[in-house]
Amino acid sequence: MNIDELKKKIIYRSNYRGTKEMDKLLGAFTETYIDKLSDDDLFKLEKLLNIDDSNLYNFLNDLETDIVIEENNVTELFKNFEYGKK
Repeated sequence: MNIDELKKKIIYRSNYRGTKEMDKLLGAFTETYIDKLSDDDLFKLEKLLNIDDSNLYNFLNDLETDIVIEENNVTELFKNFEYGKK
């Protein structure tokens, strides 16, 4: 898969997740950062988007998750993202 195809997949996945709240949050996050991330970071973002909404919400709010979520520069950006501000 080339990077442009990966970006399209990420954009789609970030906007169509299951809950409207997470669609909006991850859609805005992806829109803000997708063109600023390295190729390696795009794969980290894709991995983050494969996590279910409940665990992502808990991770974002420093609550207990059912899974171990790898902490890296992308997850750090996500935790510090202020929705509604660009």
